[in-house]
Amino acid sequence: MPTLEVIDDLGRRLRFGQSPQRIVSLVPSDTHSVIALGAADRIVGRTTYCESHEVASVPTVGGTKDVDIAAVIALSPQLVIANKEENTRVALEALAEARIPVLVSLPRRVEHGIAHLARLARILGLAESPTTRALIQRGYHLAGAKTTSRSAFIPIWMDPLMTMNADTFGSDVLAQIGIANVFGDRLRLYPLAADLGKEAPRDAAGRDERYPRVTLDEVRGRNPDLVILPDEPHAFSAEDEAVLRGALPSAQVVRVSGKDLFWYGAWTIDALDRLAAQLAD
Repeated sequence: MPTLEVIDDLGRRLRFGQSPQRIVSLVPSDTHSVIALGAADRIVGRTTYCESHEVASVPTVGGTKDVDIAAVIALSPQLVIANKEENTRVALEALAEARIPVLVSLPRRVEHGIAHLARLARILGLAESPTTRALIQRGYHLAGAKTTSRSAFIPIWMDPLMTMNADTFGSDVLAQIGIANVFGDRLRLYPLAADLGKEAPRDAAGRDERYPRVTLDEVRGRNPDLVILPDEPHAFSAEDEAVLRGALPSAQVVRVSGKDLFWYGAWTIDALDRLAAQLAD
């Protein structure tokens, strides 16, 4: 294989003289994508959240936020797959300092997730496989926001009540099936008091503004048709659901898989049809 150069989502250049045969995945959705590409046998390390049966016997290296750096290094990986949101900066910098190739992603659109899948296929030397080409072509064919038919509030945490704006992968997944995010234009204002309207907004100073904290009164004002409750990152209880139903009596409340909303890459390709059926008018 001639030297392959790719650029990850942090803008860093990675060069591969041969296809990596030893992979550590620090992201469950990427673990699924590697399996979907037919390279499960190359995964030598995974997180405790990577639960696919194909990697059940593969050693774990901690969770996504508490990666055991020494355990990763001991596995002598030729590639570590990571995500800027899922994994900590400290862990990624430590692995880079150990001269381990680390591919970091941060897809904010479905098409970005498919492009990342295609990038993985190139790195693994599998881009020309008929199965891989069919999978990626199917993904690109599905990508493309549909005409909006309904609006939704999508909480991702309850105390404080948090949601996401349009510059997030989960919001774009819903746009693909014609559902508008009622907080698409809302930024996180910093600090908490500012989001709650008790203090003036402050400069975010480089911090992520895509996951605003909101009040029930603000949600009522946006008047969503749907309340979509993913089962991760927060497990909404029956009591949580009752609070939201009480605040929005005319909205339909639907529980969905957090994986279907937030797992990018190969997972999304099947998830779009599931969500479209579940959230249909």
